[in-house]
Amino acid sequence: MTAHEETFPGHKIPAIKRVMMPRDTNAVGTIFGGVILAEIDLAAATEAHHHHTGMVVTVSMDKIDFKAPVRVGDLVSFFTETMRIGRSSIKVKVSVWACRRFGGGDHEYVTEAEVTMVAVDENFKPIPVKEDGGRERLG
Repeated sequence: MTAHEETFPGHKIPAIKRVMMPRDTNAVGTIFGGVILAEIDLAAATEAHHHHTGMVVTVSMDKIDFKAPVRVGDLVSFFTETMRIGRSSIKVKVSVWACRRFGGGDHEYVTEAEVTMVAVDENFKPIPVKEDGGRERLG
């Protein structure tokens, strides 16, 4: 485990918090990994929009290792951090934590990913990131 994984970042506000529901479960009764991946994608886009108010799309997500299962009733928090802003890309780190028993239990590290988002125009062609103070307006 990295130092980041060992300590719940409770001092930060998550980009997304969601209670996991029965509709999200797989055949063994835990939450589908794909549900978590979709929320990671959404959290990364939310963070990217702090820097670019136009459209962004996901172009890559690094290797993901699930360290703990997510269960029905877990309150899952997706914490984000901007790692790098390029000409047209924004790299975002998303850390996922589950709080057991509808948010009343212990926090457990689930996974993390680095997601690269790209600013695009209406034709989905890359454009420069427009840093225009979106963090203050959206945050």
